[in-house]
Order: sequence, then C-alpha cells, then structure tokens
Amino acid sequence: MNLKRISVKTLFLLIGSGEAVSMLMISVIFSVLTGERWMLTGGALLTACALIWLILLMLFFRKRLMIFTKDLCRIMDQMISGSEEPVHTADSETLFARISYRLLRLYEIMQENRRQALEERKELQMLVSDVSHQVKTPVSNLRMVTDTLLTRPVTEEERREFLQGIRTQTDKLDFLFQSLVKTSRLEVGTIRLEKKDTPLIDTLAMACSGIVYAAEKKEIAVTVDCPEDLRISHDSKWTAEALFNLLDNAVKYTQAGGTIHVSVEQWEMYLKLDVADTGKGIPESNQAAVFRRFYREEEVHQEPGVGIGLYLAREIVTR
Repeated sequence: MNLKRISVKTLFLLIGSGEAVSMLMISVIFSVLTGERWMLTGGALLTACALIWLILLMLFFRKRLMIFTKDLCRIMDQMISGSEEPVHTADSETLFARISYRLLRLYEIMQENRRQALEERKELQMLVSDVSHQVKTPVSNLRMVTDTLLTRPVTEEERREFLQGIRTQTDKLDFLFQSLVKTSRLEVGTIRLEKKDTPLIDTLAMACSGIVYAAEKKEIAVTVDCPEDLRISHDSKWTAEALFNLLDNAVKYTQAGGTIHVSVEQWEMYLKLDVADTGKGIPESNQAAVFRRFYREEEVHQEPGVGIGLYLAREIVTR
C-alpha cells in the first residue's frame, strides 16, 4: 500500500473502521467468555463513542488543513508575484507555523535575489549605454577620416596626418576596451589579488615607468620619497596599476614645467601613499564624482582619456 497516494479522509476512515471492528470483536469475545450480554452492549456503546470522537477529530483536522492550505497558497502566490511580504503566523509551536516560517525565509531570499538581479540589470544597461557613448566618437572620427581618404586625393602630408588620427583613435579604443576588461574581471571576481611581502619601491618604479615619457615630454619633474628597505604585503601588479592611473592623471592635468611628488608615510596601523601634483586640482563638489565610471569634468573634455582610470584605481584599492 502506497501511503503517499492515500487521502487524509480515506486514512481516517480506514483507522475508524479498524478501531470499530477491533472493539466489537473484543466485546464479543469477552461476552462469550463471561456469558454476560451487557458487556456486548457496553462494547458497542464504547465503539460508537470512539467513532463519534474520531469523526469530530477528522472534521477539525480537515478544517485546520483547509485553512493551512489556503494560507500556504496565498503565501506562495505572494512569493511568485512579489506583491507584498507574506504574514507570519504568531503561533510558533505548531508544525504549520514552522512551515510558514521557512516559507517566509524563502520569500526573503527570493526578494533579495530579485533585487540583486534588478540592480545587475540596471548596471548592465548603464554600462552598455556608457560604452556606446564612449565608442561613438572615435568610431565617427575613424569613419570620417577613412571616407575622406577614399573619396578625394590628399597630399603626402595630409595622408600622414590622417593616418596619425586613425592611430590616435584606435589607441583610444584599445585603451577603453583594455580598461573595461580589467574592470569587469575585477568586478566579477575572476581576478584574485595575490599579496606578497615585497619592497614597495619596486611597485612604485613599475607604476612610474608608464608615465616617464609623457612627463619628460611636458618637462614635468617626478620625484619619489620612499625608503628602499620598506616591505609590505601587497599585490605588486595591481597596486602598480592603481598608482599608474593616479600618476597618469597627474601628468595629464599638470601644466608643462610642473612637478609630481610621490611620498610614502608609515603609520601605526597602515601605510599612507600620496600622489601630489601642481595641476589645476579638482573642485570639492566633484571630488566624489571623479571615481564614477566614465565621469569627466566638462572643462577637461579636450584632454585624452575616457574617464575610467580613477574608477579602476578605486576598484583595485577597495579590494
């Protein structure tokens, strides 16, 4: 007999029938053994009372089960639609209440997953919109230059200028895509920072090597104040990437003949590293916004860049 396929009503009927038959058989046996007919009558009355109480129990249980089933369906409908939070029953001692509590916890988990999925969707939409906006200008410039080269004759000097423009725009696209790849790999956790006890001066040298040519071209003096024997636990590659983005910004927005100074200060609980320059600076009202992806101030749009360097630096430092 498969108990999973037997309904509650059938189960109660089987139990009631078995109980009635058993009690009647016992009453008949005692009546035959003792020769007393009243024992048979008493047994029949006891059997009738037991059946009555069993029927009442079945009706009460059926009513309780119907209420629970109705509440369960209502909670599950609310979980599916996400319209409102299910109400938790106050009776914490019953089996129904324990099931209701677990359903409420499941609903909260589902709501949190739904909220995270919505935020990720919005973030993806913003990313696609930002990338398309950033790609639009260099692609338009490339199309304009190539159309010019294809449709009219140009001098050798003009051809070189056009090719140089193509090279500049392709470099901008390459920088954009490389930065996006690094950022996305950090955000999704595919990159694990590997901290090792290494000299900080080596990391600073790695970061500074990327801006030496641009600094010399603008005659900007770059100085570094860091003890050579200072060793700290850090990921040298990604720390250098974050520092390079700060130094690159410093070179980009410092006037020719200016200075950039990198200093290291050992504090009690951690180490402080400063990158200071003689550039125009950032207004206090914009200092929080500059770390947003693709954000650039209006007055520096003529400078090369896509507004992702400081965002990438913040993502690295946060980790």
